[in-house]
Amino acid sequence: MEKLNIDYTAVAINTGGRKGHVKTDDGKLDFEVSMPKEIGGDGEKTNPEQFFAAAYASCFGGALGAVAGKTSLRDSEVKAKVHLGNYGPGSFGLAVDIEVKIPHAESLEHAQKLAEAAHEVCPYSKATRGNIEVKVKAIE
Repeated sequence: MEKLNIDYTAVAINTGGRKGHVKTDDGKLDFEVSMPKEIGGDGEKTNPEQFFAAAYASCFGGALGAVAGKTSLRDSEVKAKVHLGNYGPGSFGLAVDIEVKIPHAESLEHAQKLAEAAHEVCPYSKATRGNIEVKVKAIE
């Protein structure tokens, strides 16, 4: 494995697991968390999958900016759908669908090529590659 030269470290602390509290060491994030209704929780608070979706979408958007070249990303959107599921009793996993909308791309095919290029350089994509299924699709 290639050695990473660290430029920044984010720190988050959780107490109580999925029915608890999470905060960052700098206090910028400070949230109660709960389980989604779909898996038996009250669904009244945010959850780890929403955090992951927000982080992945933001990071992917940055990667898209890095590969866009002369293509304007004005009005562009990156939507990350993080799916929580299982492989059987007691075996849980994630999958991600990333939808990229680039109104100023030359064509939908061009937008797809930019999305695929972003997927190659995005740190979240690199971290998940080979570990979970991630689908990347340009949409109109």
